Amino acid sequence: MVSNISNVTAPAAASTPKSGGLGSLDQADFMKLMTVQMQHQDPFEPVDQTAMLAQMASFSQLAGINEMSGTLGQILDRMDADASNQIQE
Repeated sequence: MVSNISNVTAPAAASTPKSGGLGSLDQADFMKLMTVQMQHQDPFEPVDQTAMLAQMASFSQLAGINEMSGTLGQILDRMDADASNQIQE
């Protein structure tokens, strides 16, 4: 069973809201939150391992999607540059 950590004070960097909302959270934010959660869990009732693995898999998938988005943005920039070069010729 997961312990209630709603009254736990997170590190200052993790508790400082970012302007982009949840979409602006990055890997460092995830690691800070996970560390705080692990520090304050009950050692006699630790977090379910399957739930933790699911969270880590979801985060890994999100990181892959963000990387793919960046790569697609670079491809789009190159296509735009090629298109503008063709127009100028």
